[in-house]
Amino acid sequence: MDTQMQTSVGGTGARRIDVIVVGAGFAGLYATYKFREMGKVVVGVEAGGDVGGVWYWNRYPGARCDLMSVDYSYGFSPEIEQEWTWSEQFAAQPEILAYANFVADKLDLRRNYLFNTRVTRATWDDEAKLWRATTDGGEVLEAPFCVMATGPLSVPKDPDIAGIERFEGQLLRAQKWPHEPVDFKGKRVGVIGTGSTGVQIIQTLGSQAGELFVFQRTPSFTLPMRNHVLEPDYVAEMKRHYRAMREAMRNNPTGGTRPATTRPFFSLPPTQRRQVMEQAWINGGHTFLGSFADLLSNQEANDQVADFVREKIGQIVTDPKTAEALKPKGYPIFARRPCLDTEYYETYNRPNVHLVDVAADPIVEITPKGIRTEAGETELDILIFATGYDALTGALLAFDVVGRNGRTLKEKWASGPRSYLGIMLEGFPNLFAPNGPNGPAALANLITIAEHDVDWIAELIAYMDGNGLRSVEPSARVEDAWMDLVAMLAEKSLIRKANTWWVGANVKGKPQGLTMFIGGFQKYREHCAAAARDRAENLVFDRARESAAA
Repeated sequence: MDTQMQTSVGGTGARRIDVIVVGAGFAGLYATYKFREMGKVVVGVEAGGDVGGVWYWNRYPGARCDLMSVDYSYGFSPEIEQEWTWSEQFAAQPEILAYANFVADKLDLRRNYLFNTRVTRATWDDEAKLWRATTDGGEVLEAPFCVMATGPLSVPKDPDIAGIERFEGQLLRAQKWPHEPVDFKGKRVGVIGTGSTGVQIIQTLGSQAGELFVFQRTPSFTLPMRNHVLEPDYVAEMKRHYRAMREAMRNNPTGGTRPATTRPFFSLPPTQRRQVMEQAWINGGHTFLGSFADLLSNQEANDQVADFVREKIGQIVTDPKTAEALKPKGYPIFARRPCLDTEYYETYNRPNVHLVDVAADPIVEITPKGIRTEAGETELDILIFATGYDALTGALLAFDVVGRNGRTLKEKWASGPRSYLGIMLEGFPNLFAPNGPNGPAALANLITIAEHDVDWIAELIAYMDGNGLRSVEPSARVEDAWMDLVAMLAEKSLIRKANTWWVGANVKGKPQGLTMFIGGFQKYREHCAAAARDRAENLVFDRARESAAA
């Protein structure tokens, strides 16, 4: 039987399948493969023109993953691990997209996908026990199971500034970058946004643009990436030890290979602490986060590390006023997503790069010719928005998802996202969200989480198939208990002290709060394993009619 096509009965005109997968990023691709291997008829729906998820859209200058390549790759297939070779420690967007295409080709996944297609509405039919998804092309898919592999970063947002539509120059959005090359030579370029995306764009365009104007509201702490080409001998070593590394990743709080420690900051005397920080700066990457265990729970320890990084900024940036404006203040280091850079601060020593501190000189509006702050107008040829996403929940709320008794997901999440394990939702049977907003989400390796979550979902579906069960959802009791645990852990973290997309503060009117599970990936796995052992207590099943009649 073709795993892509199966016609429904009853003359509804819908295509009847077993599993709908929304998204062709790394979670969606693995889900499609996993369920197809189970013998399920799977159809994936993807808004982009091909596979890759966020890496299909993010083609901006300097786009690069800030997780090491060994971490940001699949672990389910030893064959893929051996056949694919990474060229750099931190892969750039073209190589990551090439990897996604390699996997899709290797596993023949495209035949299961509808590309350039969006789901506009997904509705649960409680009598038929299936999801009915309508696409923007008018097609209707019906399936007992729906997997929302939409990713935590897939709905871009523009800055809340008046006059965007009036700008007469070239307006570019980092998250929807054009596929054709953009010429910056001799151009006056403005960038709004100094998070990880903005940092990568700015450090790249400093040497390309005629003049580069950076409109900074909140400076980010950014640490040196220290990227390098992977030598063939090391690649061979890595491939020989992939299995052991994957096992280590599954038992690491980050879901990756970065070292984790139980050492508190003040367990070392000041001189030794300084040595550890200097070495972390030299090593680069996220070494700091693996150096001390309490940087997100001990404010004084956090302050000292922040002071160390601010000191480094002052040493690198030659103009004292610019250096001072680039030093983050008012929030803990690592409470915003920590950025990794390649000579970002050095970029501001270039005579063609200008920092506009909009905290001191606020933006009034975007004009036809550029940007007007309170101090005056800056004329621009190109304006780039690097202003992030409606993260974690945006993709799931971008279309109508209707559960039992007509209750919408927007209604359920009116005060913020709620789920069980970040994967399942009370009132929305047979709906699953790998990398959901109440799991480790953006605080751990997304590919490791995706593989874990998809495997967990697959085991649950296999259990249902073997026991004649038609639908499943968490009870309100266990969903409440999970959210209480998430909230209790969040109270102990300094992350909640920064206004970031991690807590929803970057979207006007969005409920704010730290709703991700911050207990670490390995603890998350333990909770999920316990949930699987206690399915009868935690989950509400509906048995198939014929089984009930018997």
